[in-house]
Amino acid sequence: MPDAVRTAAVRAVLIMSLTIIQAMVAFLSTLTGSWLAFPMVLSSVASTVVATWAVLDVWVTRQVWNQRHGVVSEPSSTARQMRRERRWAQRAARAAERDEAGGRIRGRRNAGDLSRA
Repeated sequence: MPDAVRTAAVRAVLIMSLTIIQAMVAFLSTLTGSWLAFPMVLSSVASTVVATWAVLDVWVTRQVWNQRHGVVSEPSSTARQMRRERRWAQRAARAAERDEAGGRIRGRRNAGDLSRA
């Protein structure tokens, strides 16, 4: 798992666990009739929204990473094959350019001319 996705997943798990703890405290304080019940229920609702957002962040981060870097986890991946074909094409283009130049150093006109100042 890529670092960006891993970071988002860890953040989501921490937020979700705190939300569950908060919901349990809200439930128990509601059963006992404590004054803390109403603020805890309100904050549990807000925390649920934040936890949902965190889980969506993991999904979006994963999708963005896959789109930018391609899925290269399998040897038969199409992204890996496309990169290989691009490298072959670049090597062939460089070889053709070398052959066209005739193997001489660019910028030199005549081998006998030592200075043109």
